[in-house]
Amino acid sequence: MSTSRDKMRKLKELLHKSDNRICADCSAPDPKWASANIGVFICLKCSGIHRSLGTHISKVLSVTLDEWTDDEINSILEVGGNSYANAIYEAFLPGGYHKPHPDSSQEERADFIRSKYELQEFLKPSLRIVSNKSSLQATDSRKDVGNSSNSYSFESEAGMVEFIGILKVKVIKGTKLAVRDMLSSDPYVVLTLGQQKAKTKVIKSNLNPVWNEVLTLSVPQQYGPLKLQVYDHDVLSKDDIMGEAEVDLQPMINAAIAFGDPELLSDMQIGRWLKSGDNALARDSAVNVVGGKVKQEVSLRLQNVECGEVDLELEWIALNQ
Repeated sequence: MSTSRDKMRKLKELLHKSDNRICADCSAPDPKWASANIGVFICLKCSGIHRSLGTHISKVLSVTLDEWTDDEINSILEVGGNSYANAIYEAFLPGGYHKPHPDSSQEERADFIRSKYELQEFLKPSLRIVSNKSSLQATDSRKDVGNSSNSYSFESEAGMVEFIGILKVKVIKGTKLAVRDMLSSDPYVVLTLGQQKAKTKVIKSNLNPVWNEVLTLSVPQQYGPLKLQVYDHDVLSKDDIMGEAEVDLQPMINAAIAFGDPELLSDMQIGRWLKSGDNALARDSAVNVVGGKVKQEVSLRLQNVECGEVDLELEWIALNQ
C-alpha cells in the first residue's frame, strides 16, 4: 500500500513532467499551484481565478505549501496532468483562439478560465465534464452549468474583480466557546471575504476545539475586513451562531507592500494591529516576516455572544511576487 509520502513524491514527479512545467491556462513557467479535482497545474495568478470559481468547480492547492489528502493526490494522479486535462477541456477550442499568456490581464485570464471550466464552452456541445473527488465523469446535461456558482462568481454582480494576493488563514483553535446544545456545542468556523466563503470541519461536543485547518481566499484590489463566524452544527434545525468577529487586513497588507519581497528579508516585525475598543482583538497582533513569509497571529474575542475566543494565523502571498 502506498504511503502518503510515496503519493506526495508521485505528485512532485508529475509536476516535473514537461507538460506540467508550464501553467495549463496561460503557459507561465514553473507553476506551483494545482486544481486537484480538475487535474491541472497552474500559476499563482491563474490560481486566484480558479479559487474564485468555488471549490465545487476547482479545488486549488499549493504543491509546496498545502497538505494534500490521499483523495486529492489520487485525483490529480488519475487525470495525469495538464496535457490530459487540456485534451478534454480544450478539445473544441476555436481555430485562431488566443489563450492567455503569462502577461495577460486578470480580466483576460478570468474570461478564459471561466469559459473553459465553469461554462465549459470548449467541450463537445452535448458533453459536460463533472470533476469529483476521484475522476472526471461525462454527463449529457448542461442545464445546471453556472446555476450553482452565484455565490462564488466575481463577475456576476460586481463586475470583473482584480486580485492582488492570496490569504491563507490557519484556524487554530477556539477557547471557552458558548454552549448551544444541552451541555456543549459542535462548532465550526466560516470565513467570508467579499463573495467568497470558506469553512472548517465540525468538531463534535467541544467548547475548546482545535481545528489547525488552513483555509485559502483570494484578496481583491478593493477588499474589506475578513469576517469570521462560529456556528454550532445542528442536524435537525438551523445551525446556531456562536459569535462573530472581523479582521482588519490593512495592517498586514500595507506592511507587506511597504517592505517588498519577504524572501529578501530576514526574520523581523514589519507591522502591528493594535487592540482597541473598536475591534475584536484579544491582544495586540504583530505582522512578522518568518522564513521569507509574511505572517500574523491573531487572537479574537467573539462578538455578540456571551463568551469565546478564536486563534488564527494569517499568511499573505502577493500576486506580483
